[in-house]
Amino acid sequence: MLKWTQAGASPRRVVVTGMGLISPVGNNLQESWDSLLAGKSGGSQVTQFEATEEFPCRIGCEVKNFDPLDHFDKREVRRHDRIAQFAIVAAAEALASSRLDTGSGSIDAERCGVLFGSGIGGIATFEEQHKKMLEKGPGRVSPFFIPMFIPDIAAGLISIRWGLRGPNYATVSACASSAHAIGNAMRHIRYGEADIMVAGGSEATITPMTYAGFSSMKAMSTRNDDPTGASRPFSSDRDGFVMGEGAGALVLEALEHAEARGAEILAEVVGYGISADAFHITAPPPDGYGAQQAMRTALEDVGTDASNVDYINAHGTSTMADAVETKAIKAVLGDRAYEIVVGSTKSMTGHLLGAAGVLEAIASIQVVRTGRIPPTINFQGPDEECDLEYAHGGVMQRDVEIALSNSFGFGGHNVCLAIRRWN
Repeated sequence: MLKWTQAGASPRRVVVTGMGLISPVGNNLQESWDSLLAGKSGGSQVTQFEATEEFPCRIGCEVKNFDPLDHFDKREVRRHDRIAQFAIVAAAEALASSRLDTGSGSIDAERCGVLFGSGIGGIATFEEQHKKMLEKGPGRVSPFFIPMFIPDIAAGLISIRWGLRGPNYATVSACASSAHAIGNAMRHIRYGEADIMVAGGSEATITPMTYAGFSSMKAMSTRNDDPTGASRPFSSDRDGFVMGEGAGALVLEALEHAEARGAEILAEVVGYGISADAFHITAPPPDGYGAQQAMRTALEDVGTDASNVDYINAHGTSTMADAVETKAIKAVLGDRAYEIVVGSTKSMTGHLLGAAGVLEAIASIQVVRTGRIPPTINFQGPDEECDLEYAHGGVMQRDVEIALSNSFGFGGHNVCLAIRRWN
């Protein structure tokens, strides 16, 4: 088979031919996108555990009306953590929308892979089984505990379910996990190691330990009386992020492969920039130099400059780091930063941690496809350090050729994906 790393070969173009999403604002792609355009918040009181007043944060952006028995048999439900359930549902929608018939023999399964990220893995399973061990002894721990808990299980289960035998692994880089998965999947296709990749991420971390840990860090919003209005990216009174959950999946494909089978092309992934802050375990450097480097590298990968960027889906978590990201955007784009829209869909979805990157890449793809930019809701007042156009007033209509999607994770991991409209 042709390997594009051979001397004289050119990197292949990588396009998106399928998308799937399950989020706090919709249980499929269309429902989620409609909710984002409507400025609908997914915030509510936590229902997945008893969030007593001992928990400083008792709100979250949960996936709603999700019954796993609509998608899996009872045995699978018992053996799949919520992260795996979400991942499979999102992948199924993405593969269906791409019109890939993985069981017909019409595609080479050895050149179809899966990269799926998760920042934390099956934490609900971990908590449940740890409690069981303490109360009933080690012999009562489930034999499925480890495969339910490990972060790579979503990639493995997707591969098994659809018989995809190409590159297969998980990316674990906190809130940059699924963005890394998309970028690495693009490279596997670009340089000839695969023709098709299912890439994305899943997270389900609305659990007591996760809430206790993030609350101890003072990272989460404590606006418990206002769950729909608590996530306030770039607003002067933002006080922390709101936890979200869900999963997203993209079908990435070599352009010539997609054209040969007559696939609908939704967008092109044209740039991937990565960097490390090498600064602090949780905080970004004051000037955001790691974020700057990721954005500059993504633009270099595209072969363009800031003048061609029309929209940025910001990491925008509703924490003090929003000001640092704004500073980094202005450092990279210069005056162009004041001409584009910088939005945060986390104002509606909350922060999906390891699944945030793919949700926001999907939103960016929808923006370049439709020219409609979702609002950043819950703005209460200007912050002098956050002085760009954040679409606080509602949906904005713009002709977007190139969109950037930023994802930054604890540990100083930075990713920027560049998405181009398919003409």
